[in-house]
Amino acid sequence: MKLVNEWKLILKKAWSIRLMIVAGVLSGLEVILPFLSPGVPDGLMAVLSGCVVCAAFVARLLAQKEIES
Repeated sequence: MKLVNEWKLILKKAWSIRLMIVAGVLSGLEVILPFLSPGVPDGLMAVLSGCVVCAAFVARLLAQKEIES
């Protein structure tokens, strides 16, 4: 396995990375939120996280002007 040449730029600018971070935050909220706000429907954060992961998958396949090589 080898890192791409522009890996630092990709970490800063790629939407797929940003969306994966959002998905991670939503997954964490899924664990914490029931203790803080019991009125949140079960599985809501899991559904939102899944949608964001799907968006990250699509974003990974699209060319992004800020990181074209």
